[in-house]
Amino acid sequence: MNKKLISLMLVLCLIPMGTAFSAGEDKAVYTSDFSKDEDGWYGRGAQSFRTAEGTLKTVGRESDWNSPGRDFPLVEGGKYHLSVEVKQDEIAMANFMISVAHTSDGVETYENLAHGSAKKGEWTAISGTYTAGAFDRYVLYVETTGAGTLSYEIRNFTVTAPEGEPEPKPTEPPMIVEEAKEELPSLKDIYADKFDFGTAVPQTAFSSAKLQVLILKQFNILTPENELKPDSVLDVQGSKKLVEETGDETQVAVHLDAAGPLLDFAQKYHLKVHGHVLVWHSQTPGAFFHEGYDAKNPQVSRDVMLARLENYIKAVFEATEAQYPGVIVSWDVLNEAIDDGTNKLRNSNWKKIIGEDYPNYAFAYARKYAPESVRLYYNDYNTAIPGKLAGIVTLLKSLIGDGNIDGYGFQMHHSVGFPSMSQIKAAVERIEQLGLRLRVSELDVGVSGNTEAAFKKQAEFYANLMKLLIKHSDSFEAVQVWGLNDQMSWRSKDYPLLFDGKGNPKPAFWAVADPDSVT
Repeated sequence: MNKKLISLMLVLCLIPMGTAFSAGEDKAVYTSDFSKDEDGWYGRGAQSFRTAEGTLKTVGRESDWNSPGRDFPLVEGGKYHLSVEVKQDEIAMANFMISVAHTSDGVETYENLAHGSAKKGEWTAISGTYTAGAFDRYVLYVETTGAGTLSYEIRNFTVTAPEGEPEPKPTEPPMIVEEAKEELPSLKDIYADKFDFGTAVPQTAFSSAKLQVLILKQFNILTPENELKPDSVLDVQGSKKLVEETGDETQVAVHLDAAGPLLDFAQKYHLKVHGHVLVWHSQTPGAFFHEGYDAKNPQVSRDVMLARLENYIKAVFEATEAQYPGVIVSWDVLNEAIDDGTNKLRNSNWKKIIGEDYPNYAFAYARKYAPESVRLYYNDYNTAIPGKLAGIVTLLKSLIGDGNIDGYGFQMHHSVGFPSMSQIKAAVERIEQLGLRLRVSELDVGVSGNTEAAFKKQAEFYANLMKLLIKHSDSFEAVQVWGLNDQMSWRSKDYPLLFDGKGNPKPAFWAVADPDSVT
């Protein structure tokens, strides 16, 4: 079959088919029903759960945007009326907004659609209108202004189309883009006999057919950017409920809601996934370390925290293997445990509560519950800095002695001027001597500006790095860039990736595809 026909068929398979509605009639699009479950709503950086009264309550907030949210299949050009009732019981008056997070080609942007103020203890209605723009995904949510830690409830969230919803515009497959990319070499194919080549992908990318095609063309292993971190996986309210029901402080509840789009995609197209991360000092709910999963209570004891750690790791492996058997081939068990200043264990909650041996326990529990084929990694940054390298090696030797670690992940968030290639080479060779499997887990290379000269230097850095990794390919399992394109990168101002913000290959891409072509 013709290659371009295959590409077109792939794009068409990836693009969801919309439902047609006739214009000219007042149409009820959605009314929330929390009588049985959360009705598709989830906590955006918080915990949202159905109450016995049939409302949705959101708690554990640390910022105004932390909110209950839900995906809606809105139609471009459709005019919508939105309304919701809110209630809070903590302060005299709180300001609320209905907002939308919309996504196009994996880039998320925001609009505030309606405003209102709710007195303490009173249900208050807020309403507004929205004309849907040209986006791939729409998430409607209810947030606060100036009350980032406030807990609140919502009910009767309603969406109507007063003029009727328009017919969805025919989706045009990205033929021109795909034909241009058809001529690009495939990085996963180029390095197939050396190591996997992959990328980190945010949840929003799976609303873009073009990005999905790019993923399938170039990569064979994925890492979720944030969706498997404890903030996304630990179900604080579910855990709290288990403790209340059983009186057992060691109980843990988890869910895979945030990681679902990536894991579904990987399962469907037979891609590997590297899990990131089980234990980290950051992006872990503070309530995890407190009695009753309530940050207002004292921290738990060492024994309770060890049991929670074990139960959390056990629950994650059970959930991923039950829902996505064989998809996740490796895990970062522990991330960034070495402090940059002291080059010793970071003084995190894990260390404060459990002690210096918490890494050993984390790997012991992971080994106990991980499927036999899953490899277990320690992951860290600044490995090329001699002092940090020494601290990392000390920790690795302790873990190797226990027999529960398989490999080390190099976070290579570098810039063209630092570190030097000789420093990177020394770090690779030093850890390679320990007999561990290796991976470049997070790769990007920043430059000072969006110029031809800057991108030439960037390409040279990527080429020299790939030449080094090829020489040591017997030790490396994977190389993964951290993101799909510059616009989506967490370092977007440094233009660090292989594709620019429009998805075009940069000199860096060609340098990775053929390192010897760069002089």
